[in-house]
Amino acid sequence: MDLISDHPFWPLNSGLIRSYPSLSADLECEVLVLGAGITGALCAYQLTKAGMDVVVLDKRDVASGSTSASTAMLQCEIDAPLTDLIETMGKTDAERAYQVCLESIGKIANLCDEIGDPCGFTWKSSVYLASRRKDVPGLQAEYAARRAAGFELDFLSQADVEARFSFSRPAALLSKDAAEVDVYRLAHRLLQRSQEAGGRIFDRTPMESYEVGPKGVTVTTENGAKVRAKWIVFATGYEVVEVLKRDIVNLNSSFAFVSEPIESFPGWWEKCLLWETARPYFYMRTTVDGRAIVGGEDANYRNPLRRDAAVGKKAAKLEKRFREMFPAIDFQPAYAWAGTFGETEDGLAYIGSVPEMPRCFFTLGFGGNGITYRVIAAEIVSDTIEGRKHPDARLFRFDR
Repeated sequence: MDLISDHPFWPLNSGLIRSYPSLSADLECEVLVLGAGITGALCAYQLTKAGMDVVVLDKRDVASGSTSASTAMLQCEIDAPLTDLIETMGKTDAERAYQVCLESIGKIANLCDEIGDPCGFTWKSSVYLASRRKDVPGLQAEYAARRAAGFELDFLSQADVEARFSFSRPAALLSKDAAEVDVYRLAHRLLQRSQEAGGRIFDRTPMESYEVGPKGVTVTTENGAKVRAKWIVFATGYEVVEVLKRDIVNLNSSFAFVSEPIESFPGWWEKCLLWETARPYFYMRTTVDGRAIVGGEDANYRNPLRRDAAVGKKAAKLEKRFREMFPAIDFQPAYAWAGTFGETEDGLAYIGSVPEMPRCFFTLGFGGNGITYRVIAAEIVSDTIEGRKHPDARLFRFDR
């Protein structure tokens, strides 16, 4: 599956941080992780930290799939508002789903400290804008639901928005507990630390087939090498639809551009994360070197040729909206790209195993805040393999 267009920002900004060999000989291990993006990197780090013998395989270069195209906004909010989630799964579980996403942001901050590289992690405020007057009642209900659940946030009136920004919106929700990160760099550093702890990492090694037996799994690569493992973790992101024959995700394309470094940001309060109630999404963040990242204009393109052909037009629309909101910011677009984006019906990730594929775990962090889901997934997988029951696994199980 072709997941991205040719010019995502993160690999261009950081280059090839670390290289790994392709696999050419048979191996045995305790856990095989398929996929070396941020999902596989988090799983490998968690598993090697727990003392397990881990092998990681990826058919591309490390972190060059969807991870390289992520805009990496870290928020507790998921694609489904808390009010909707309460109706779907009940108040207790819905509130916990939001809470574990919030906790995951702090865990990412701790991970950056552990690995000795901040990876661009920065705590930020997040402002969720009402795109239209008719969206205000929904924001008011969401504000009440989150406050009742113990989340700290403020409701901004139109006057409050206008006092902070160079544009006007009828209302907004302001949360202080959000962040941003260079997810490409984070994935590389986690894999590096995993390797230093004994993990074996191979990229440019496509899987040809796998066979599940009573005591383990055998994966055969395209060049004939075999990896025998007790467990296999599918951390292949949106490509999992080619393996797991379940209709659980709707795949779309999302578009983004990043600017050249900007000297000042007049009208952009605290350089906060910004996103809107309108669908398709429109969202913005900054980087540690003073660039603006603007994303959205989602479309249901599954054909990579159609997706890539639309990048220029979609980026121009995003640029136009940015200039309308921030007329005093002097900026020039630098790179534009597109990537695959997946949504589930209830906005939650799928994490765990399925009866038809024993000894296999799936870490499917679909949704707008997929990175926080991937933190949870790494914990659930590690606990399950070690024989412990993770208290939040039930929220993301396949039979929910």
